[in-house]
Amino acid sequence: MREAFDIPKFEDDDKPVDIKYYLIKYFRFWPIYLMSIIVALAGMFMYHRYTVEQYEVKGSMLINAAPSPEVRILDRSNIFENPGTLENDMLVFTSKNLAAKALEKVHFDVSYFACTTIKEIELYQKSPIMVEVDWDHVQQEHGLINLTVVGEEEFTLSIADQGLFNHFSTKTSIPKDADILGKTYRFGEVIESSRTKFVVKKEKSMEVGEKLSFIIHNPSSLADYYSNAISVRPQNNYGSVLQVTLRTKVVEKGRDYVNALMNAYMEHDLEKKNQIAENTLQFIEDQMYVVEDSLKLAERRMLDFKVDNKMLDVDSEYGGVLTKIQALEERHQEMDFELEYYKSLETYLSEKKGDYSETVAPSMMGITDASLNNMTQQLMTLSMERKSMLSVVNENHPDVKKLDEQVGRLRENIFENIKNLVANTEKKQQEAEKKLAAYDREFSKLPKAESNYANIFREFKLRENLYNYLLEKQAEVGIAKASNVSDISVVDYAKRGSLIFPKKLNNYGMALVLGLVLPLGFILLYDFVNDKILDQIQLKNAIRMPLLGTIGYSDKKTNMLVAEHPKSIASESFRSLRSALFYIASDKKCKRILVTSSVSGEGKTFVSLNLAAAMALSGKKTCVLGMDLRKPRIAQYVGISNKSGLSSYLVGRSSKAEIVHQTEHENLYFIPSGPVPPNPSELLLKPQLRELMASLEKEFEVVILDTPPLALVSETKDLLRFSDVNLYIVRQDYTRKKYLLMINDLYDNDQVDNFYGVFNAVKASGNDFGGYNYGYGYNYSFIKKGYYSGYYEEEPASVPKGWFARMLDRFRG
Repeated sequence: MREAFDIPKFEDDDKPVDIKYYLIKYFRFWPIYLMSIIVALAGMFMYHRYTVEQYEVKGSMLINAAPSPEVRILDRSNIFENPGTLENDMLVFTSKNLAAKALEKVHFDVSYFACTTIKEIELYQKSPIMVEVDWDHVQQEHGLINLTVVGEEEFTLSIADQGLFNHFSTKTSIPKDADILGKTYRFGEVIESSRTKFVVKKEKSMEVGEKLSFIIHNPSSLADYYSNAISVRPQNNYGSVLQVTLRTKVVEKGRDYVNALMNAYMEHDLEKKNQIAENTLQFIEDQMYVVEDSLKLAERRMLDFKVDNKMLDVDSEYGGVLTKIQALEERHQEMDFELEYYKSLETYLSEKKGDYSETVAPSMMGITDASLNNMTQQLMTLSMERKSMLSVVNENHPDVKKLDEQVGRLRENIFENIKNLVANTEKKQQEAEKKLAAYDREFSKLPKAESNYANIFREFKLRENLYNYLLEKQAEVGIAKASNVSDISVVDYAKRGSLIFPKKLNNYGMALVLGLVLPLGFILLYDFVNDKILDQIQLKNAIRMPLLGTIGYSDKKTNMLVAEHPKSIASESFRSLRSALFYIASDKKCKRILVTSSVSGEGKTFVSLNLAAAMALSGKKTCVLGMDLRKPRIAQYVGISNKSGLSSYLVGRSSKAEIVHQTEHENLYFIPSGPVPPNPSELLLKPQLRELMASLEKEFEVVILDTPPLALVSETKDLLRFSDVNLYIVRQDYTRKKYLLMINDLYDNDQVDNFYGVFNAVKASGNDFGGYNYGYGYNYSFIKKGYYSGYYEEEPASVPKGWFARMLDRFRG
């Protein structure tokens, strides 16, 4: 039969994805998507409402490497030049020392908060009170303390409430000084205990009952926090501009700190440059103190000599000799000064370990030796670099050890250079002393009084010239210090802050996506794990045989739907199925139709009865034969006795006339299954069944065989020999896909013949769509708003349902 009609099996070729099908299938859940999106957006709104915003404030600084003014004025060796690197500047920016200097400018030692249950609100520069802490007194770092105004000038202090949102906050977990809590104070009164001392001043008027909170921070803790919170990086890869960034909960507070930090760094750079000049000035002042005493002594000796003797004038004959003596003595004094500096420098380098940043520059002392100047400059540069690095890392850091090695080598070179300079200077001194001795012998020829005066005057001029030289150097260094400016300048002060957490627009977008994706994901997951046949597309993809028709779901309280409600919409489905069967078995005088399914409960008996009723309504004499001897249902559905039936006939206890029952409906007959036998499989193999089927073929035009489920019992295969057409019932949202594996295997291996699928109890999915169900003959059905509509009279309108019931109906099927 199948070869005659050439029924194609389900094609194995890949079919294109029906996007419209999936859109319709999943779009019907739009109320769930909408509710999920609303909940997600509402949840995100509450999250934003109770989340403390964090902002990012930025400033930028230009790091110059140009020589400073004092270098150009005083020293050609550029002793003050310290080019450094951006990496060092970045390390100094994040040091605790610089953070402490910046905090001294902004006074963050006390934070003020509004008392609210929503989220933390800091009252920076808006607080109606100001707490002045005495840091000279022992001061414990406090947790959050509540201040409540109880009078015009009075208040009380108490422990802050641990609400829902600050229960786990560290602000409430820090221990408090219990000695100051629970008492009444006046504004301006000193609040003191063994661990605390501060004063609360009122800046603005406050109402009685008004509350706020404050925290006293330890300066060292603040320095630790802000040194770690600051971020410094180059603004670009090829410039020397550093961008200073801070994350803060209060824009104004973060802005003030970033600006204070940049100003503190400029002051730090200027102090570092001025330190060289200050060291030089200190050395000059020490030398001037010694020279000033000797100058005063020489001046008194000369005055005393003039008082005791009349003013004498040396003859011009000896004037030239005296001038030469004075010049040699001045040079000898300068060499003494140089030797003293060399010894002082050697002693300083020997006693100091690691830090040589306070070295007095040779050029500032008038020493022009280029080698010593260059090595001293390098030593000071490395020492300052090491000092800056130690503010961030410890002495065991590899970079610090590398600098120590460079400093050690440079120090040994300076010692060797000093040794050579001392030897050369002493040799020059010896030569000068020899010349002085010769001039002294020549000068001794003068009269004694004139000679004594000349010696006193010579010593006085020597001390005076040295003192004037030191005064000149002191003025030069002072001018250089006054003209010092920092090599660092602010490009942009921090002004505004940008919101970085939470990203509200991004979060709302994420909530919108999650609100859509999560329910869709759950629905997709449910569809993936759900093994039941839900619609015709799934059925056509899961079954190999042709789909002959669909039977709509009916909520009528009867199993004889077509007979009792012939004009119902569900009855139209059976009429369509009847037309398809007439086409398939058009050459058969008596059409034998076998109805089976995978498992019990899929509606094969219901389909058998109503298909028989549809056949009877068309004028065909029809008989339904109940061949399910294990779970007989026909007698119960029709309302007749099951005491005699097919089983009793096969064992010889009943005749054919006794088991064939005519119903009240014209052309419709039934043969019940009869009592349940102990051996139904063997009973159906008896020859009496063949004789009964032959007799029924002669008497009826249509015989419908209601058989057991194919997947559960074996006798159904034996009954296929009596049928012309076999209907395989699949029930929507009941039949599992794995149940169809057996019939597909039988169909693919040509073990069954003339099988057609029938989709039973189909409900609408809440969306309008039309579809053709293919088989021999076409069953056209149109599903609309929960019921099938066809060519027959529509059912009476039902009572309108509420919105919740309508929404549930939308998700059924």
